[in-house]
Amino acid sequence: MRDGFIKVSARSPRVVVADVEANVSAIVAEVTDACERERAKLVVLPELCVTGYTCEDLFWQDELLRAAEAGVADVRDATAHLDALVLIGAPLRVGSKLYNCAVALAHGRVLGVVPKRNLPNYNEFYEVRHFVSGPLEVTRTDAFGERDVPFGCSQVFSCSSVPALRVAVEICEDLWVPDPPSIAHAKAGATVVCNLSASNAIVGKADYRRSLVSGQSARLVAAYVYASAGWGESTQDLVFSAHDLVAENGALLAEARPFGEGRATTEVDVCALEAERRRTSTFREDATCPSYLRVPFDLALEETALTRRVDPHPFVPADPARRSERCEDVLSIQAFGLAKRLSHIHARAAVIGVSGGLDSTLALLVIARAYDLLGLPRDGVVAVTMPGFGTTTRTHGNAVDLARALGCTLREVSIAKAVRQHFADIGHDEADHSVTYENAQARERTQVLMDIANQVGGIVVGTGDLSELALGWATYNADHMSMYGVNAGVPKTLVRHLVRYVADTCEDADVSRVLDDVLATPVSPELLPASGDGTISQRTEDLVGPYELHDFFLYQVLRRGFAPRKVLRLARYALGEGTEAGHADEEILRWLEVFYRRFFSQQFKRSCLPDGPKVGTVAVSPRGDLRMPSDASARLWLAELEGLRPSEA
Repeated sequence: MRDGFIKVSARSPRVVVADVEANVSAIVAEVTDACERERAKLVVLPELCVTGYTCEDLFWQDELLRAAEAGVADVRDATAHLDALVLIGAPLRVGSKLYNCAVALAHGRVLGVVPKRNLPNYNEFYEVRHFVSGPLEVTRTDAFGERDVPFGCSQVFSCSSVPALRVAVEICEDLWVPDPPSIAHAKAGATVVCNLSASNAIVGKADYRRSLVSGQSARLVAAYVYASAGWGESTQDLVFSAHDLVAENGALLAEARPFGEGRATTEVDVCALEAERRRTSTFREDATCPSYLRVPFDLALEETALTRRVDPHPFVPADPARRSERCEDVLSIQAFGLAKRLSHIHARAAVIGVSGGLDSTLALLVIARAYDLLGLPRDGVVAVTMPGFGTTTRTHGNAVDLARALGCTLREVSIAKAVRQHFADIGHDEADHSVTYENAQARERTQVLMDIANQVGGIVVGTGDLSELALGWATYNADHMSMYGVNAGVPKTLVRHLVRYVADTCEDADVSRVLDDVLATPVSPELLPASGDGTISQRTEDLVGPYELHDFFLYQVLRRGFAPRKVLRLARYALGEGTEAGHADEEILRWLEVFYRRFFSQQFKRSCLPDGPKVGTVAVSPRGDLRMPSDASARLWLAELEGLRPSEA
């Protein structure tokens, strides 16, 4: 439960129609298994599971209703020792009417009864024949041997020990109507909505149900736990498939395959949901809504073992088809953004420095695509290679070959002579390979590009990517500066896949060949002299850390707003020892500390970024997603990380 992770389980017990005793036994077994074996803290079972949904006119029999009410009390007593909130479906007589209800149980108490609001009475459903619609207003009733039990739709069950865990309930059809009760529940503060359902199986319905649950969780910025009836219901006319689902803010986390075992268990992150609601200004919540009753309950705080998937590469879809679709979308956003800028300012050329590295390769591909969109000849793209002290034959050759294969105008300007003159002017020893040595080369290249742009009536297109901007891995007023930065919204882990996508889909064998070699080349700024054998001597990830880790940190910190402790936990879970990535715990902690130090100290570079297109949910533009002071201290974040460092004692 630390970090907001709550284990939830949707269960579909095998029922026997109208046999309450058998059903109580099955319910208790499922709840006990969920709590003791899977450590669930919230267990949701289907609609009318105490009796079976398909009792039809047997719901008019007092004997069945009496047994159902006694059965709920039996479930309450049999699960009293379990530390969980349990929701079961049962019919309940209130006054002279019968209601289709969800009963909330915890620690041997009935916390409340939530009646179904929307009763279907069409096609195969005839619920109005037996039940009446539940009231919105919460009243009190005597039920299950207890007095003054809350009864009504407007209830939120709030956990005292985990304040972000606030649970509300709707029943089956309630989800399928234009104005589901869950909308009001979420606006009243509920972060988890549970649906006790008896949705029958017909062709195509599982897909629709899946999209409905996922979509509602996204719309409400909530977790949605859906438990549906299954084996044992009458098949006189209908079949039920035990299609259980757990979704969180649009993502389907767990699913019981239709006609399978009827169990969907995972963890939902209620703290992440609260954070997302805080940052979404159009999510209007009224947690003090007077029409709602807040029913308190408590759970013992304990560690929640994670089983849900945490994407190790949050910017790169794992599925090849979705990855290709993502690449096409990103390239289109980049190209259309640049095309608009070129058209608006009537630029006669686009000037780019090409190094043979991934970033400049992607930017050049984007420029070519933008020129194609505008119907302009590609010779208006001026690709400039500027060999310096660290340029290798391999990268230089790839830059030249790609520019020629794309039909661009190629220019070569060696910066060695100019930089040596600059060293002489400022009194810098060329043998001193300090930051001055490196940055002088980077700034000379930018000056060359800017002046060539003036010559040809064009603009300089920047190549720096999102990951470099987050880390401040750019020379101020050098590769940091351009007239339009097409890669500003693209993280480094995605850059590689974008180039791979073009290599795999373009019809030009020469372009594909060059791109393949670019992809095989280590990432490097090439600002230090090459090794004796002419290979790259300076590898970026050796200096700043693995981009695989930094992009994961970037997503969890900026998009999710997680604290360092939680970021570290998730990184170890998704990328640590025992995973495919296999990063050691100490390595992850070390680079996370580097991320925070650089992210805070380098904000001044991001505060004056050139224009560039946002392509995903994470961006660092000072005009858009990241309004951060350049002088903010990282002390709080680093102090928490220091507290997580293993003791040497």
